[in-house]
Amino acid sequence: MSLPFDLIKPHEKDLGDGFMVRRLLPSHPHKMVGPFIFFDHMGPAVFGPGKGLDVRPHPHIGLATVTYLFEGAILHRDSLGTVQEIRPGDVNWMTAGSGIAHSERTPDALRQSGGTLQGIQIWIALPKEHETTEPAFEHHPAATLPQVDSPGVRLRLIAGSAFGKRAPTKTFSDMFYAAVEMEAGAQFRLPAEYPQRGVYLVNGAVRIGGTELAEKHMAVLTDAQETTIEAVTQTRLMLLGGQSMDGDRFIWWNFVASSREAIEEAKERWRTQQFGKVPDEIERIPLPDEPKAPEAFS
Repeated sequence: MSLPFDLIKPHEKDLGDGFMVRRLLPSHPHKMVGPFIFFDHMGPAVFGPGKGLDVRPHPHIGLATVTYLFEGAILHRDSLGTVQEIRPGDVNWMTAGSGIAHSERTPDALRQSGGTLQGIQIWIALPKEHETTEPAFEHHPAATLPQVDSPGVRLRLIAGSAFGKRAPTKTFSDMFYAAVEMEAGAQFRLPAEYPQRGVYLVNGAVRIGGTELAEKHMAVLTDAQETTIEAVTQTRLMLLGGQSMDGDRFIWWNFVASSREAIEEAKERWRTQQFGKVPDEIERIPLPDEPKAPEAFS
């Protein structure tokens, strides 16, 4: 019996110091779901006192990154001069466009005490006409994001438009991204307004169109019909989707582009330190094909 959706299984990646992520996109047969080209479920990771997340400065082009946390906190710094802490329910939306560098670390206060970090990090590919837009950063506290509530269901719209609401984040294509919490037995209907839709089960148990989705897996809906999502237990999931992209995208390291030439140019810019300095940072992550040690910014 065939499933009413395509199933994407997670692949575990160690980002260093035992910090594990489950990677769902890019995958096969779906490199993208709408404009979503990268999807990582971080943690949950438990840090002892004095320990924490330390992602040194690194570059991006041709995409927007979105961080959404369930537990813990991350301090974001970027080459625009932004210094912003993000906590559960908030949204950090960074448009890389023509190029930006940033770091992500555990805030000092949380590092001293230790704690748990868990959340979702995604990349959204920019349409060709916006690939080289000026880089930008937005922070939206949880209280500013639209909510859609129904019996046993609480949905927070992170970006784009859906369910009659629009999030304040600036998007460059027709899309939606939402976080949902459900009580056991609750259900809602996912509209068919976008041709590509994905459902990621963070934890709990759900049925999609009557078929159960495995925890930590993503369902990509393969028809253009409204679909019922029913919680078997208390559940947390993420919804995402949008219009198909205007062509394929190349991915190399942290770069996304519609041409190989743009990626080669970005590699050279990072080698020659043309992405700008991230405040309060003295090191950076080298290109994967660079045999030398990380260089300090001058």
